[in-house]
Amino acid sequence: MNETTYPVAPTLGERARAALGRRNLVFVGLMGAGKSAIGRMTATQLGLPFIDTDNEIERVSRMTISELFAAYGEEEFRALETRVIKRLLRTGPRVISTGGGAFINEKTRKQIERGGISLWLKADLDVLWERVNKRDHRPLLKTENPKQTLENLMNQRYPIYALADMTIQSRDERKETIVREVLEAILDYTGKGSRHEQD
Repeated sequence: MNETTYPVAPTLGERARAALGRRNLVFVGLMGAGKSAIGRMTATQLGLPFIDTDNEIERVSRMTISELFAAYGEEEFRALETRVIKRLLRTGPRVISTGGGAFINEKTRKQIERGGISLWLKADLDVLWERVNKRDHRPLLKTENPKQTLENLMNQRYPIYALADMTIQSRDERKETIVREVLEAILDYTGKGSRHEQD
């Protein structure tokens, strides 16, 4: 007697991967928002390669981000960052985690708009400060009052991050929960979410 086999429903990750198609998923947001950690876990769920643009910049330049800032200044660093991100977007689809200033740069933002779907991991000041104050490798926070500097960066950058296609609140919650919200956001943004399935 033949056993009846039933089709297995695709997982949330598989559905989100199908919804992305050839597009890249690009994480944007401030330092400490969790772009690398959440991005890496999301990439695993989607079955896509993950790349952190800061790591890629350090690899191609053979210098750390701090060394690049010190040697060439922020403007030159942003120009290099734009070139690296443009190249990464061309060879997708993949999940890309960008540095905090990348999306603020208009040229880079246009590249991201053309080559992917952007997701802002938004976090409150206290959450960010708790995460970044334990390390001293952030060139933009080497100031007299780093917490105030972080708050100033939030005030300057949040209106621009808000231009991203999707926003997810990064908070003290299990990473798996945030990743699930990211996958659901992809489905909703692309019109493949449960809200749209009856259409």
